[in-house]
Amino acid sequence: MAQNRTHRIVLAQPAGGPEVLRIEEQALPAPKADEILIRAAACGVNRPDQIERLGFYPAPKGARPGLGLEVAGEVIETGADVSGFAVGDEVCALVSGGGYSDFVIAKAGATLPRPDGLTLEEAAGLPETVFTVWTNVFESGALQPGETFLVHGGTSGIGTTAIQMAKAHGARVIATAGTAEKCALCRDLGADIAINYREEDYEEICREAGGVDVILDMVGGSYVQKNINIMNPGGRLVSIAFLQGSRCELDLMLVMLKRLTLTGSTLRARPDTEKARIAAAVRDHVLPWIEAGKVRTVIDSRFELDDVRSAHERLDGGQHSGKILLIP
Repeated sequence: MAQNRTHRIVLAQPAGGPEVLRIEEQALPAPKADEILIRAAACGVNRPDQIERLGFYPAPKGARPGLGLEVAGEVIETGADVSGFAVGDEVCALVSGGGYSDFVIAKAGATLPRPDGLTLEEAAGLPETVFTVWTNVFESGALQPGETFLVHGGTSGIGTTAIQMAKAHGARVIATAGTAEKCALCRDLGADIAINYREEDYEEICREAGGVDVILDMVGGSYVQKNINIMNPGGRLVSIAFLQGSRCELDLMLVMLKRLTLTGSTLRARPDTEKARIAAAVRDHVLPWIEAGKVRTVIDSRFELDDVRSAHERLDGGQHSGKILLIP
């Protein structure tokens, strides 16, 4: 069925700014035994795509060519070993590459049904953020109901998702953001405290609020020591990005005295079996929150696939709140 088809993919060659992005039409392979072919309704645009475009985040071995890590749409073909999905199903999926396309091949294990109550466009903004938040905040960070959770970059795609998931879990939530409007969005999503980091000292405010138990950090640099300073005994700091750089000078005495855990992870290069395990956990724990209206996708803007450069210009500008989507 798929062998005679073509699809458009987005490539970044050579590495650089949004101007290097180009669309290429290629033959569309048939899905392998454990894969499904999705006609894309929307594709998510994420910070790792930007880093890959700049040449610093190479695709793992075996990934499909092209940018893009998440997609939602209709199943139009399934591999021989796929069960649980059928032609015509509406789904969203985490992929290792090739997500910016009109037809996307995904591993069945990393695919979820479109949650009730969400459109396909809204579902396209879920997989990369929900998988990331679940594995880092709830597994590595072991967030418990009643604990205090801090997320930096509260209006990013990850941040808006983390606020809602932590709140649905029963945690007290603190978020940082760069404008009064973004802080207001954080509060609308459930943050108990929203801190404008350009005008306020988040370290001082968090200390006055009683400290924090789990931190999801995308900043790095000077934030790392400040994070350690405000953590409660037994706290967990989880790093997933480094907007200020991955190198910093630390006083580890507090790590020892407060018995802190400093950890971090990436998602894209994990084995398919690990992504399938995470998908199963998300299906069991997070989809019920979504279907109950406790977690939703915050969409910042939509761009046609042909206008992918403008989507990346929006991403690079840092003024967005929530997810940027490409519509094939």
